[in-house]
Amino acid sequence: MHSRYQTLISKAIEALQFSYAPYSNFKVGVALITNTEKIYTGSNIECASYSLTICAERVAYAKAISDGENNFKAIAIANDKNEISFPCGACRQFMMEFNSDVKIILAKSLKVYKIYELKELFPKNFTLNE
Repeated sequence: MHSRYQTLISKAIEALQFSYAPYSNFKVGVALITNTEKIYTGSNIECASYSLTICAERVAYAKAISDGENNFKAIAIANDKNEISFPCGACRQFMMEFNSDVKIILAKSLKVYKIYELKELFPKNFTLNE
């Protein structure tokens, strides 16, 4: 399983090159793997009207969902500062819509990373079922 995680981390790091972050100068890249083994990448896209900024996690999810995928195994998250960074609350809620067991791989580098389950990072979320 670790080689799969390293593949996702590598693809997340590659996705950093497509980030548009002129305001925060904090580039984020992600790689999302589905249960059908397809990998979708995303990078953050900022806007001068900050509330219109789209996080990398939601970009990857939107790409996958618009392709008919809605069951996810894991997402690797990397940034250009080579540090661990967690998904924001909006992304956690968005991801929770599809799978609370998805693995969140927070990568500092290809070999240094931490793994959590989404439900562990966002235990009190909004769902219609509770």
